Amino acid sequence: MAKSKSKIQFIELPNHGDARGFSFTVPAEALKALGRVADVHLASIKPGAVRGNHYHKKGRMGIVVLPRAKWSFHWDEGEGAEPRHRVFDGSGAVLVLVAVGSSHAVSNDDKGLLWMATISSEKYSAADRVARKVV
Repeated sequence: MAKSKSKIQFIELPNHGDARGFSFTVPAEALKALGRVADVHLASIKPGAVRGNHYHKKGRMGIVVLPRAKWSFHWDEGEGAEPRHRVFDGSGAVLVLVAVGSSHAVSNDDKGLLWMATISSEKYSAADRVARKVV
């Protein structure tokens, strides 16, 4: 995993699955970047829906988006920064590392259900989430 000055890092996860189905592993260096794992959250996103549009005051996170549906990731690099986005075709799993203070959102841009898992350095707390729209 290359070091980057960006507050957002995208890592394509290799599929170690077989005839039974997919199998993806979060790389050790990504877990190290989080510092610790205090919470894991699984979620689906219906077609046309968005999850996110917030940032965390203290928690770092990794978002694993599983393959199948086309999706896009939207983010900023802090208060006043111009929102950016990146589009994915849904052909593979992607891990997105999100730094503290970067607003982020995942949009399901397809007709099927999109699945994701979030790994956080802090236990979930509504007080840590602050709304800031990026999509």
